[in-house]
Amino acid sequence: MAENHRRVLVIDYDPSWPDMFEALRRPVWAAVQGVALSVEHVGSTAVPGLAAKPIIDMDVILASSDNTSETIERLATLGYLHRGNLGIEGREAFDSPQGLPAHHLYVCLQGNTALANHLVLRDFLRGDSAAVAEYSRIKKELAARFPTDIERDIAGKTDFILTVLRNAGFPESALRAIRDANLPRRN
Repeated sequence: MAENHRRVLVIDYDPSWPDMFEALRRPVWAAVQGVALSVEHVGSTAVPGLAAKPIIDMDVILASSDNTSETIERLATLGYLHRGNLGIEGREAFDSPQGLPAHHLYVCLQGNTALANHLVLRDFLRGDSAAVAEYSRIKKELAARFPTDIERDIAGKTDFILTVLRNAGFPESALRAIRDANLPRRN
């Protein structure tokens, strides 16, 4: 297994994250309005009180795959570079333009498993302070154990995420797909 040497840094919740999201969202929404349904703040920075990597995650939600090409073209006018689906069907990933706060941008189809994963986990955590405390503990422990191995960091959080999604009624086939996507890649 090859190590991924990006630094894993998890910090306590920063109350400026929602404002940072909004500043990033505004030009994206202006570019995709008319082809997208919304731009959602997802991931750990979207949950008040949750420790997180200081990277904003944003999902542009589309009603139909028919709008994907146009959305990619519109995002390119802002400097977003399309990277493909990175192995996750129904989700397109982008590299961010230089000079902006750290963030990940995805275009997701409404009803897609990857999007449902993001929204269900976010909404569950927003309503359960005990789960926020537990997930924060897990995330900090993993960052300390695997400070330069993002794949092991992701894999270490998978059981917590799968438990939340299973309790939310995700089908076993979707849970298996999420688990498999989160396993460390083998050479």
